[in-house]
Amino acid sequence: MTCPLCFNNAKLFYNNTHYKCECCTGIFKAKEFHLIGVDEKNIYEKHKNDSSDIRYQNFLSPITNSVLKDKPNNSIGLDFGCGKDSAIIKVLKDNAYDIHGYDLFYLDDKGLLEKKYDYITSSEVIEHFQEPNKEFTLLKSLLKDDGSLYLMTDIYDENIDFDTWYYKNDPTHIFMYQRRTFEWIKEEFGFSRVEIEGRLIRFYI
Repeated sequence: MTCPLCFNNAKLFYNNTHYKCECCTGIFKAKEFHLIGVDEKNIYEKHKNDSSDIRYQNFLSPITNSVLKDKPNNSIGLDFGCGKDSAIIKVLKDNAYDIHGYDLFYLDDKGLLEKKYDYITSSEVIEHFQEPNKEFTLLKSLLKDDGSLYLMTDIYDENIDFDTWYYKNDPTHIFMYQRRTFEWIKEEFGFSRVEIEGRLIRFYI
Protein backbone atom coordinates (compact mmCIF):
# COMPACT_ATOMS: atom_id res chain seq x y z
CA MET A 1 0.00 0.00 0.00
CA THR A 2 1.21 3.53 -0.78
CA CYS A 3 1.12 6.18 1.94
CA PRO A 4 -1.13 9.12 0.94
CA LEU A 5 1.11 11.57 2.80
CA CYS A 6 4.65 10.72 1.69
CA PHE A 7 3.92 8.20 -1.11
CA ASN A 8 6.29 5.62 0.35
CA ASN A 9 5.55 1.99 1.15
CA ALA A 10 3.24 1.08 4.00
CA LYS A 11 2.62 -2.28 5.63
CA LEU A 12 -0.54 -3.74 7.06
CA PHE A 13 -0.76 -2.60 10.66
CA TYR A 14 -4.18 -3.49 12.05
CA ASN A 15 -6.72 -6.08 10.89
CA ASN A 16 -7.30 -5.58 7.17
CA THR A 17 -8.16 -1.92 7.60
CA HIS A 18 -5.12 0.13 8.62
CA TYR A 19 -1.61 0.48 7.24
CA LYS A 20 1.49 2.13 8.73
CA CYS A 21 3.98 3.96 6.56
CA GLU A 22 7.60 2.84 6.81
CA CYS A 23 8.81 6.39 6.13
CA CYS A 24 6.64 9.03 7.82
CA THR A 25 5.04 6.53 10.28
CA GLY A 26 1.54 7.79 9.49
CA ILE A 27 -1.27 5.27 10.03
CA PHE A 28 -4.07 5.29 7.51
CA LYS A 29 -7.26 3.46 6.70
CA ALA A 30 -7.48 1.68 3.34
CA LYS A 31 -9.57 3.59 0.80
CA GLU A 32 -12.30 0.97 0.57
CA PHE A 33 -13.23 1.83 4.17
CA HIS A 34 -13.52 5.60 3.61
CA LEU A 35 -16.85 7.35 3.92
CA ILE A 36 -17.43 9.95 1.22
CA GLY A 37 -19.95 12.65 0.39
CA VAL A 38 -23.29 12.42 2.18
CA ASP A 39 -22.17 9.44 4.26
CA GLU A 40 -19.28 11.44 5.66
CA LYS A 41 -21.36 14.57 6.28
CA ASN A 42 -23.99 12.53 8.13
CA ILE A 43 -21.37 11.71 10.76
CA TYR A 44 -20.53 15.40 11.19
CA GLU A 45 -24.22 16.24 11.54
CA LYS A 46 -24.21 14.23 14.76
CA HIS A 47 -21.61 16.55 16.33
CA LYS A 48 -23.13 18.87 18.93
CA ASN A 49 -20.47 21.58 19.06
CA ASP A 50 -21.65 24.95 20.36
CA SER A 51 -19.22 27.86 20.10
CA SER A 52 -20.69 29.44 23.26
CA ASP A 53 -20.06 26.31 25.34
CA ILE A 54 -17.28 27.14 27.79
CA ARG A 55 -16.19 23.48 27.91
CA TYR A 56 -15.80 23.46 24.13
CA GLN A 57 -13.87 26.73 24.26
CA ASN A 58 -11.61 25.30 26.97
CA PHE A 59 -10.97 22.17 24.88
CA LEU A 60 -9.78 24.40 22.02
CA SER A 61 -7.86 26.80 24.26
CA PRO A 62 -4.43 25.37 23.35
CA ILE A 63 -4.99 26.79 19.86
CA THR A 64 -6.70 30.04 20.79
CA ASN A 65 -4.20 30.80 23.58
CA SER A 66 -1.32 30.20 21.16
CA VAL A 67 -2.78 32.62 18.61
CA LEU A 68 -3.44 35.23 21.29
CA LYS A 69 0.15 34.88 22.48
CA ASP A 70 1.85 34.73 19.08
CA LYS A 71 -0.15 37.05 16.84
CA PRO A 72 -1.38 40.66 17.13
CA ASN A 73 -5.10 41.15 16.62
CA ASN A 74 -4.59 42.87 13.28
CA SER A 75 -3.36 39.55 11.89
CA ILE A 76 -5.58 37.79 9.36
CA GLY A 77 -6.47 34.19 10.20
CA LEU A 78 -8.30 31.21 8.74
CA ASP A 79 -9.99 28.40 10.66
CA PHE A 80 -9.67 25.51 8.20
CA GLY A 81 -12.38 22.89 8.66
CA CYS A 82 -14.33 25.18 10.96
CA GLY A 83 -17.59 23.20 10.89
CA LYS A 84 -20.96 24.79 11.50
CA ASP A 85 -20.12 26.74 14.65
CA SER A 86 -16.46 27.35 15.42
CA ALA A 87 -15.44 28.12 19.00
CA ILE A 88 -12.00 29.11 17.70
CA ILE A 89 -13.56 31.83 15.58
CA LYS A 90 -15.82 33.00 18.41
CA VAL A 91 -13.04 33.26 20.99
CA LEU A 92 -10.69 35.08 18.63
CA LYS A 93 -13.38 37.44 17.34
CA ASP A 94 -14.35 38.17 20.95
CA ASN A 95 -10.73 39.33 21.30
CA ALA A 96 -11.06 41.57 18.21
CA TYR A 97 -9.19 39.23 15.86
CA ASP A 98 -9.97 39.06 12.16
CA ILE A 99 -10.47 35.38 11.34
CA HIS A 100 -12.45 33.64 8.61
CA GLY A 101 -13.86 30.13 8.47
CA TYR A 102 -13.59 27.58 5.68
CA ASP A 103 -15.23 24.17 5.66
CA LEU A 104 -15.73 21.79 2.75
CA PHE A 105 -19.22 20.85 3.94
CA TYR A 106 -20.51 24.01 5.64
CA LEU A 107 -18.62 27.08 4.38
CA ASP A 108 -17.15 26.09 1.04
CA ASP A 109 -16.04 29.54 -0.10
CA LYS A 110 -13.18 28.78 -2.48
CA GLY A 111 -12.28 32.46 -2.57
CA LEU A 112 -10.86 32.04 0.93
CA LEU A 113 -8.37 29.53 -0.51
CA GLU A 114 -6.96 32.15 -2.86
CA LYS A 115 -5.70 34.46 -0.09
CA LYS A 116 -2.73 34.44 2.28
CA TYR A 117 -2.98 34.34 6.06
CA ASP A 118 -0.82 35.22 9.05
CA TYR A 119 -2.03 32.08 10.78
CA ILE A 120 -4.24 29.08 10.14
CA THR A 121 -6.00 27.04 12.81
CA SER A 122 -7.41 23.55 12.33
CA SER A 123 -8.78 21.47 15.19
CA GLU A 124 -9.84 17.83 14.87
CA VAL A 125 -9.56 18.08 11.07
CA ILE A 126 -6.28 16.63 9.81
CA GLU A 127 -7.26 13.08 10.82
CA HIS A 128 -10.06 13.35 8.23
CA PHE A 129 -7.69 14.11 5.31
CA GLN A 130 -8.16 11.59 2.49
CA GLU A 131 -5.23 13.17 0.63
CA PRO A 132 -3.00 14.58 3.38
CA ASN A 133 -0.15 15.49 1.03
CA LYS A 134 -2.51 17.62 -1.05
CA GLU A 135 -4.07 19.20 2.04
CA PHE A 136 -0.76 20.10 3.70
CA THR A 137 0.49 21.51 0.41
CA LEU A 138 -2.60 23.73 0.37
CA LEU A 139 -2.23 24.80 4.01
CA LYS A 140 1.42 25.76 3.54
CA SER A 141 0.57 27.72 0.37
CA LEU A 142 -2.04 29.76 2.25
CA LEU A 143 0.44 31.04 4.84
CA LYS A 144 2.39 34.28 4.57
CA ASP A 145 6.17 34.19 4.84
CA ASP A 146 6.02 34.56 8.63
CA GLY A 147 2.85 32.51 9.06
CA SER A 148 2.02 29.86 11.62
CA LEU A 149 -0.13 26.73 11.51
CA TYR A 150 -1.91 25.56 14.67
CA LEU A 151 -3.34 22.05 14.70
CA MET A 152 -5.05 19.78 17.19
CA THR A 153 -5.44 16.02 16.88
CA ASP A 154 -4.86 12.98 19.05
CA ILE A 155 -1.36 11.62 18.40
CA TYR A 156 -0.61 7.91 18.34
CA ASP A 157 2.46 6.38 19.93
CA GLU A 158 3.56 2.81 20.49
CA ASN A 159 2.48 2.86 24.14
CA ILE A 160 -1.14 3.04 22.97
CA ASP A 161 -3.03 -0.18 22.32
CA PHE A 162 -4.36 0.53 18.84
CA ASP A 163 -7.01 -2.15 19.18
CA THR A 164 -8.69 -0.30 22.05
CA TRP A 165 -7.75 3.25 20.97
CA TYR A 166 -10.97 5.26 20.77
CA TYR A 167 -9.63 7.66 18.15
CA LYS A 168 -9.53 5.10 15.38
CA ASN A 169 -13.16 4.13 15.97
CA ASP A 170 -14.61 7.27 14.41
CA PRO A 171 -15.32 6.11 10.84
CA THR A 172 -14.20 9.50 9.47
CA HIS A 173 -10.76 9.30 11.13
CA ILE A 174 -8.72 7.91 8.26
CA PHE A 175 -5.18 9.26 8.74
CA MET A 176 -3.50 9.32 12.14
CA TYR A 177 -0.17 10.82 13.09
CA GLN A 178 2.82 10.08 15.24
CA ARG A 179 5.41 12.61 16.41
CA ARG A 180 7.72 11.40 13.65
CA THR A 181 4.97 12.15 11.11
CA PHE A 182 4.96 15.80 12.08
CA GLU A 183 8.75 15.97 11.86
CA TRP A 184 8.47 14.58 8.33
CA ILE A 185 5.86 17.24 7.47
CA LYS A 186 8.15 19.96 8.82
CA GLU A 187 11.00 18.86 6.59
CA GLU A 188 8.95 18.08 3.50
CA PHE A 189 6.88 21.26 3.44
CA GLY A 190 9.61 23.64 4.52
CA PHE A 191 8.58 24.76 7.99
CA SER A 192 11.40 26.09 10.16
CA ARG A 193 10.23 24.27 13.27
CA VAL A 194 7.44 22.22 14.78
CA GLU A 195 6.40 22.20 18.42
CA ILE A 196 4.22 19.46 19.90
CA GLU A 197 2.54 19.88 23.26
CA GLY A 198 -0.09 17.28 24.07
CA ARG A 199 -2.71 17.43 21.31
CA LEU A 200 -1.39 20.78 20.04
CA ILE A 201 0.95 20.93 17.05
CA ARG A 202 2.44 24.28 16.01
CA PHE A 203 4.28 24.75 12.72
CA TYR A 204 6.25 27.94 12.05
CA ILE A 205 7.62 29.11 8.71
